[in-house]
Amino acid sequence: MYTKKNKAFVLLQDGVIFYGKSHGIEGTAYGEICFNTAMTGYQETFSDPSYFEQIIVMTNAHIGNYGIFDKENQSKNIKISGLICRNISEYYSRPLATQSIKKHFEEQQKVIVSNVDTRALVSYIRTKGVMNVAISTEIDKLEEIKQKLAEKNSMEGLELASKVSTSKPYFYGDESSKYKVAVIDLGVKENILKNIAERDVYIKVYPHNTSFEEISSWNPDGYFISNGPGDPQTLSEVIKTVQKIIEQKAPLFGICLGHQVIALACGLKTYKMHHGHRGVNHPIKRISTDLAEITSQNHGFAVEENSLAKTSNIKITHSHINDNTVAGLELKDAPVFSVQYHPEASPGPNDSKYLFDLFLSKIKEGK
Repeated sequence: MYTKKNKAFVLLQDGVIFYGKSHGIEGTAYGEICFNTAMTGYQETFSDPSYFEQIIVMTNAHIGNYGIFDKENQSKNIKISGLICRNISEYYSRPLATQSIKKHFEEQQKVIVSNVDTRALVSYIRTKGVMNVAISTEIDKLEEIKQKLAEKNSMEGLELASKVSTSKPYFYGDESSKYKVAVIDLGVKENILKNIAERDVYIKVYPHNTSFEEISSWNPDGYFISNGPGDPQTLSEVIKTVQKIIEQKAPLFGICLGHQVIALACGLKTYKMHHGHRGVNHPIKRISTDLAEITSQNHGFAVEENSLAKTSNIKITHSHINDNTVAGLELKDAPVFSVQYHPEASPGPNDSKYLFDLFLSKIKEGK
């Protein structure tokens, strides 16, 4: 039985409440609720900038058994607003681990609610769709929290890339590398930079609102536009920058939010999904080979397939096998392509790492 001291709750925007147990700091957190089906890789999920302003339900029944290893963070700190899980372990057995999840979240002042019936909660989200949520240990303030939750903005129409993008340019990789790639940072993950750099590429990462003129003055051999949080339709300046890159017919690769921005720059449309794709076991069909890839995904927006009927210079290269959503695009008249999933994984399988090689081949062709 929970006592008043450790009782906590999950309050959905439609008024439904799930009860659980406080596991860490006291307080309340708000965000859009979504769920991740991965059985491992929780640390990479917590630190993925694409999850900014979201509260994550981990569907795996046990979280925390291998602790936290700092080198596996995908950004400098936890990016999720809070965590909901079934069972959480304060003890870890991994020799490389430096601390427990509880300590990790306490240090960064993030709320955890455990002992929640996550199967019932995820089933509810899959039926009703994603919505805003509050997680709280302040059980005496339920009505006040309900009011604040009702005032929170929907993720649709929300610009968040500026909240997680670098504030100033920085370099990544070996300066003596043969090729140079400019990265537009909408919330880039560490492992994306690593995968690009290890292909003999020197990287310069730019803030999301950097002009094309400033980026191109570095004379990069190719451009990359990253993953990130929020509604892609709010990124009007980024879309204009990408349009200029495409006009130059320069090699350009986009992942996740970057994929959506490229689509918008080409005149396509995006929409908010019912409950999104988040996990490491999403099957994707590569249309050119008719073979499947198992992929890591994290997105709540997608490209509207019907909008492709209005253009003749862009084709679908990948499709999500579960729901047939657009998972990859390529321009027919420029070395530009993008995917809706995460080929760098972290966490996840490595089936799609060939896409980084494809990007390099387009750079070589353009030299």
